[in-house]
Parts: sequence; C-alpha cells; structure tokens
Amino acid sequence: MTTTDALRQARVDFITEESVYGTVLVNGMIVAAGAHGASSMSVFVSVITTVVVFWAAHVYSGTIAGHGVDMGKRAPLSVSLNRSLRRSVGFLTSAIPPSVVLLLGALRIVDDTVALWVALWLGVAILAVLGFTVFALRGDSWPIRILGAVCTALFGVAMIILKAIIH
Repeated sequence: MTTTDALRQARVDFITEESVYGTVLVNGMIVAAGAHGASSMSVFVSVITTVVVFWAAHVYSGTIAGHGVDMGKRAPLSVSLNRSLRRSVGFLTSAIPPSVVLLLGALRIVDDTVALWVALWLGVAILAVLGFTVFALRGDSWPIRILGAVCTALFGVAMIILKAIIH
C-alpha cells in the first residue's frame, strides 16, 4: 500500500467531520469541566462520559436517518448501523489522545493544570493534522495545506481563548 493509499484509507476512517467535531467537543468539555480548578480526574470522567453519550447519540441518529434509504432502495437496519459505526470512528479516536493526557493527570503522573493545558493544545494539534491531511489528500499546494491546518486548528484555539476568558 502506498503512502497515498494509506492516507486515503485514513481519510475514510478517521479524517471526517466527526473527527473534527469530536475534537472540538473534547476541548469544549475540558474547558467546561475544568473550570474553577477541577481535578484532572473529574475532567477525565466528564470528557469520557460526554464523548460516549454523544457518540452513541450520533451512531443512533445516523442509523435511524440511514435506515431504509440507500440510493432509493431499502437498506436493512444492520447496513445502516454498520455505516453509522464506521462513519463515527473518528469521533471516538479523536478523544483518545487528550483523554490519555487527562488520565495522566488523574493518576498524578503530571500536575492537573499541566494535564488540562496539554490536553487542550493536543486538541489543537489534532485539528491541525486533520486540516492538513484533508488538503494534502486533495493534492493542494503546501501553502493551502498549511492554511487548511491553521484554519482547522483555530477551532481548538477558540476553546483555549474561551478557557482563558473563563479563568
């Protein structure tokens, strides 16, 4: 498999609007749950719980919306569920890196404040990679790829600005 083929497969599996949405959701939860000196453990639990509930709602709504509709033909519920599950993989996987950092804080391996800030900036980095990769797959020039990375990352930066305003 060539590098381009691997990137295209990653595009199908992980580089989706669900990945962007999941990353922004995680950053938003870190901001909301981490307000007023909350511990990494409480933020970790809030983030994981919220991501799982939103993911389940996303899979459910995708299954129901896609059930019975497949290019004008009836699609079985199992086909609709499988399509929705595959489509939402990025929603869950985008939450893993920041959650691992929060868990390190919860386990007292790193300081709570450090864990929260690193998790937020990790979300920005994930968004940048997602944006860059989409434009790379389109075959766009390096400046456009970088612009795509910056624009996508700005959603995470917006959450960091929100955290700074809240505190």
